[in-house]
Amino acid sequence: MLGLWTKKAEGSTVSADFQRALKQQILRTELIRIKALIATTVLLGSLILIIHFLDPMAVQHLWHGKLNPVDLFKILVPFVLFELWVHSVITRHLGEGHDLPVIRRYMGVLVETSMPTLALAMHIDSMGHIEALGFAVPLTYFIFVILSTLRLDFWLSTFTGFVAAAELLWMAMFYHRAGSAEPPPDLYYHAVRSIVILVCGALAGAVGVQLRRQFEASILAATARDRIMNIFGQHVSPQVVERLMAEGATSNSEIRHVAVMFVDFRSFTAGASTRTPQEVVDRIEAAFAVLVDILDRHGGIVNKFLGDGFLALFGAPFDSGNSAQHAVAAAREMLEANARVNAATSWPLRIGIGIHVGEVVAGNIGSPRRKEYTVIGDTVNFAARLEALNKDFSSQFLISAAVHDALGDECRDAVSLGEVPVRGYDRPVTVWKIA
Repeated sequence: MLGLWTKKAEGSTVSADFQRALKQQILRTELIRIKALIATTVLLGSLILIIHFLDPMAVQHLWHGKLNPVDLFKILVPFVLFELWVHSVITRHLGEGHDLPVIRRYMGVLVETSMPTLALAMHIDSMGHIEALGFAVPLTYFIFVILSTLRLDFWLSTFTGFVAAAELLWMAMFYHRAGSAEPPPDLYYHAVRSIVILVCGALAGAVGVQLRRQFEASILAATARDRIMNIFGQHVSPQVVERLMAEGATSNSEIRHVAVMFVDFRSFTAGASTRTPQEVVDRIEAAFAVLVDILDRHGGIVNKFLGDGFLALFGAPFDSGNSAQHAVAAAREMLEANARVNAATSWPLRIGIGIHVGEVVAGNIGSPRRKEYTVIGDTVNFAARLEALNKDFSSQFLISAAVHDALGDECRDAVSLGEVPVRGYDRPVTVWKIA
C-alpha cells in the first residue's frame, strides 16, 4: 500500500513538473508567433513606403488616388504596439510561472485577426468593392492562420480561421463604398473562399496539436529524467545515473581497465556509540561531502557507500585516462583535507585508503526487476584487501604494485612493505605505503 502511494505521489510530482514545463514552452512559442507577426508587419509597411517613394504614380493609380499609403500606418502602428504589449504581458507571465487566461487568448485572436479587416475596409473605400476583394489584402488573413499554428491549440487556430472567414464574408457581402453602383455580390462565390480559410484554420490547429504532442513527449521525458537524476543521483554518482539512463536495463557488461579505491573511517563505530544518532549522521555526512567533492574534481565517482566508507572508481563508467594517477592524486588530497577537518572538530576521524588498478567487469548487474551499475572482479577484491591492511600497518594509504608501476617517478615517496600475505590469496604480494 505504501509503495502504491509513493508511486502515485511521484507520478503527481512528475505530472506537475510536466504541466509547468509544457505551459512555459507554449508561452515561448507564443512569443515566437508575436515576433513573427511584428516582423511581417514591419516588412509589409516598409515595402509600401519603398514603392510609394520609388513610383508614387503607380500607387496613386492602383488606389485611384483616394488612399495615401501613409494612412495604412494608422492600422499598422497600433497593431504593432498592441503586439508589443501582448509580448510584454506574456513575458511577465512566463517569468512568474503563470499561464494566460483562456478568455484573453481568444480576445487576442479577435483583435489580431481584425487588422486585415480594417485594412480591407480602407481599400474598398479607395479601390472599390470588386478590386479590393481581388487584391492582396484578403490574403493577409492566411498570415494569421499560418502563425496560429504556434499557439499549439486546435481551437485557437480554428477560431482564428473562423474570425478571418466570417469577417471576410461580411466585408464581401455587406461593406460597400458609399455611392457605389457595383453589382450585388455573389454569396456562393465569397462563401467558398471563406470556407477555404476556415478549413485552413482547422488544418493549422491540427498541425499545432501534432507539434504540441511532440513537445509533450519531449518535455515528459525531460521532467521524468530530471526527477530520476534528483532522486537517484543522491544515492550514486551522477555519472552512473547518466550511464544507467543512457543504456537502460538491457546494457551488456564490459571489461574495463579501472583504478579501484576503497575508503574506510577507522574506529568510527566506537566513536558513534557515545554520540546521538543525529551527531553521527552529521559527522559522517560532513566527512563524505569533503571527500566526494575531491573525487569529483579528479574524475572519480562513488560507486556505492559502504556504511562508514565507500567504493570509488576511476575509469568507469567512462574512460578518464591515467586512472591510477587520478586516484592517487585524489587520495593524497583526501588525506590532507581530512587532516584539516580533524584539526577543527571535536571528533577527529582517521581514514584508510587502498587503491589497486586492473581489469573489472562493469555493467548493470542485478535481477530483472532491479539492477545497479557496479564492478566486480579480482581487482575490486584486492583493493578491498589492501584497504583492510591499513589496520595491520597502522597506515592510512596503501597501493598495489600495479599502481606503483603505473605512477613510476610520480610516486617517489612510496615505501615498499615487501611481500605481504593477503587474506584470500595463495602467495604474498608486494604492497606499497604512501606517507
